[in-house]
Amino acid sequence: MPPNDLTAISVSDTPRPWWKSAVIYQIYPISFFDSNGDGIGDLQGIRSKLDYLKDLGVDVLWLCPIYKSPLADMGYDISDYRDIDPRYGTLQDWDELLKAVHERGMKLIMDLVVNHSSDEHDWFVESRSSKDNPKRDWYTWRPPKYEADGATRREPNNWRSVFQGPAWDYDAKTDEYYLHLYVSKQPDLNWDNPQVRDAVWGLMRFWLDRGCDGFRMDVINLISKVEGLPDAPITAPGEKYQLASELFANGPRVHEYIREMNAKVLSKYDVMTVGETPFTHDESILAEYGLPKNKELNMLFSFDLMDIDSPPEVPLQCRAWKLSQLKDIIGKWQKFKRDEGFWNTVFIENHDHSRAVSRFGDDSTDEKRTLTAKLIAMLEVCQGGTLFVYQGQELGLKNFPKTWGIEEYKDVATLNYWNKAKKQRQEEQGKEEVDMSDVLGDFARKARDHARVPMHWDSGPHAGFTTGKPWMRVNDDYKEWNVERQFNDEQSVYAFYKRALILRKQHEVLIYGDFEDISVGDEKIFAFVRRLGSAKALVVLNFSDSEVEFNLGEGGYQRVLSNYHDDGTTARMRRFEGRVYVAI
Repeated sequence: MPPNDLTAISVSDTPRPWWKSAVIYQIYPISFFDSNGDGIGDLQGIRSKLDYLKDLGVDVLWLCPIYKSPLADMGYDISDYRDIDPRYGTLQDWDELLKAVHERGMKLIMDLVVNHSSDEHDWFVESRSSKDNPKRDWYTWRPPKYEADGATRREPNNWRSVFQGPAWDYDAKTDEYYLHLYVSKQPDLNWDNPQVRDAVWGLMRFWLDRGCDGFRMDVINLISKVEGLPDAPITAPGEKYQLASELFANGPRVHEYIREMNAKVLSKYDVMTVGETPFTHDESILAEYGLPKNKELNMLFSFDLMDIDSPPEVPLQCRAWKLSQLKDIIGKWQKFKRDEGFWNTVFIENHDHSRAVSRFGDDSTDEKRTLTAKLIAMLEVCQGGTLFVYQGQELGLKNFPKTWGIEEYKDVATLNYWNKAKKQRQEEQGKEEVDMSDVLGDFARKARDHARVPMHWDSGPHAGFTTGKPWMRVNDDYKEWNVERQFNDEQSVYAFYKRALILRKQHEVLIYGDFEDISVGDEKIFAFVRRLGSAKALVVLNFSDSEVEFNLGEGGYQRVLSNYHDDGTTARMRRFEGRVYVAI
């Protein structure tokens, strides 16, 4: 079937392993709950909140990295893959957490970060010690290039790091550069070396044999780079370093390596896998990672929706988007290659993106925030695929205020972008003091930091996250928007999410059914029908701040979920109103 063929496809005969119907809750450990008052969330803190997660309707916990790390990129720079960072706890704490998770009938998956390690990992310490070290080829090293004068040293190519600046760092001791697609403390592993792959298989078995139920795989489509590492084409004239994702994403041997991973490790366990695949919107390329016949991964995260409000590869800038674009993206993935077994992921928040109610809803008043948080919940739970919920999403948490200064931002991507933009403006204007308000305005809408503020547990100091000083400031609205306030309020966002997750599990049509958009061309209403055998569901979502007439078509439906307290009229949708119906 061509990728753009959006005709209905039956998936009623699709195999149904446990992870397809699971609700997966992503935890950002440093910001979830602090059990010992040091201002940093930890494993014992997560363990103490398991009953909360179970009550919400969570089936699987996904932990962002908790391995030993200098935290140059919040744990995505790992210095020991087989141990827990002391800030989070110990291996015994992890074992106890896993036991408690399994006792509640839930599962736990880990974040696998193996495109790169920390520069403090023993592997890299050895690799950089000399050109003759046996682990030299475990990373990508290249000699310098020189200008025509023969004295001016420069990088092996013109690639720009994802987090600004060059993708290479010079090591004076060995007179070579090493490759790092992210920050300099995250050197890229050389997957072309079979010893590296064997080491990765070993660390995966370490956690799976310990009881881990699967992996989310960080930037897994970057593990194979184009042979020869040529210069990237000039797409930003005047810039020294250029965007190079076409040369390091979805490289020539990436599928070979992932198939090897599956054959040697994953196929031996009953686990789930989901791959992060940035810099890629071509569905035919993405499909190769997730089609069952290829024996690679169970599913992957596609970022079309997450990139809808940013210019290409500039996630910290904003651009306008239309509802029709959102509908096209969702419709594409809801119907994509289902006849071949491709399985979708459903998510609208994670640790790398700002809050959904601030991006796709309206957080200008508490009323609109509540309505649109629930509207987004209906959009998510009524899509086919495996559902992912990010911590605090179930509360309708929003971005922190525009009034916060740059000193409150902690993310290395945010700070590097700020420093580059400020330096550029200082040079252009010839003065130290330059206006950065537009950049700060973009950050207030798009920075990753918004998803990383501590979780709101109650109205006490620091939102009940810690008895100490939190590693990051808590959002200003925590006294009104927290678990304690919402837990027993039947009209709260939390209560709504709980009902919505129950509804999803009661009606398999919402997980496995066919998908048909019945609102094509409408810039205010997103309405779609789900069908599975004789079961049918109708979802109608008004994304506008005004009343809209919409013909619901034939009758025979019963309303089972809405973000308004009363039924309303059949044809008139109030502002930000959402309804879910099932056939009777």
